[in-house]
Amino acid sequence: MAAKKADDEQETGRKLLADNRRARFNYAIDEKIECGIELRGTEVKSMKSGRFSFADAFGQVKNDELWLNGFHITPYPMGGVFNHDPDRPRKLLVHKQEIKRLKRKTDERGFTLVPLNFYLKGGIVKLELGVGQGKKLYDKRESIKARDQQRDTQREMRGRFSG
Repeated sequence: MAAKKADDEQETGRKLLADNRRARFNYAIDEKIECGIELRGTEVKSMKSGRFSFADAFGQVKNDELWLNGFHITPYPMGGVFNHDPDRPRKLLVHKQEIKRLKRKTDERGFTLVPLNFYLKGGIVKLELGVGQGKKLYDKRESIKARDQQRDTQREMRGRFSG
């Protein structure tokens, strides 16, 4: 497993910092967008060491700019007076045409912008933002049922071919 992950990192040039599996459970993701994120000073070091939380984070279009709200970066321990506000809104870097398209989707159709994962690409912190709608309770039950069936199938196949 670890060797496969290292091979994936070398092929794509991406190193995963964190994955938001809960977002895929709570939202039906329609499309994904790669965004840059505007960070200041010691925030980059905290991000690279995995000291951040984005459980309640969401994207929002304000004044023709894309912002990430509810995203917490723990202050860097060696930062001292150079640390920044851990809960400030952070600007996401996307092309203007994409921002306009996202604004139309979120306003008209009721989609939500949810961060799916954070990763390093060429030493730069990137964010994969998902455009999706919230799942209803019965949709979540279907997801759980499909996951359980797949797990049972894998267990059955492993039992047949192992001995």
